Amino acid sequence: MAKSLVLVGAVAGAFGVHGEIRLRSFTAEPDAIVDYAPFFDAAGKPLFSVKSWRPIKDGIAVTSTDVPTREAAMALRNTKLFVPRDRLPEAEEDEYYHVDLIGLAFEGLDGTYLGRVRAVIPGPQDLLEIEKTPGARSSWFLPFTKALVPVVDLAGGRLVGDVPHGLIPMIGEPEETPPPASPRSKPAKPKNKAPQS
Repeated sequence: MAKSLVLVGAVAGAFGVHGEIRLRSFTAEPDAIVDYAPFFDAAGKPLFSVKSWRPIKDGIAVTSTDVPTREAAMALRNTKLFVPRDRLPEAEEDEYYHVDLIGLAFEGLDGTYLGRVRAVIPGPQDLLEIEKTPGARSSWFLPFTKALVPVVDLAGGRLVGDVPHGLIPMIGEPEETPPPASPRSKPAKPKNKAPQS
């Protein structure tokens, strides 16, 4: 993804039979997404502009001369929508654009390097995906809250987090391997009881 582009939403599919496009907005005010059109894909290729729009349940329906049919709208389903960074207002205090967080180093409160922000997953509570550190098993996730990430140092290129114990796979910890599969054992036959006297 081009660093100058910011993710603002995604196409959820078609709406109705006349070629309207159903959008899922990731902006703080959902309706604001239409103010940033036209939209681009992650590589910066133009997708479509907005001719008109209206709010609908769980999203926004837009019409575009670039997407004239229901089939064309359905073909865009799950397409992420980006806009140039300079079209967006400056972020307010304690608010950050996801594009500014991706790639930052992530450190613990003691200064230990714990990984790098690989992605920010939008939702009611945004999640940071921290890419695996050398020797660890996988990426790990942390809610992006003031309590868990008290320091956002964009100029220094880092985040500082208060990570709950046991959340991160230990550096150098060996990969867990499942025990070898064994054939299912048959239940042991009951032993004959001694005759009662």
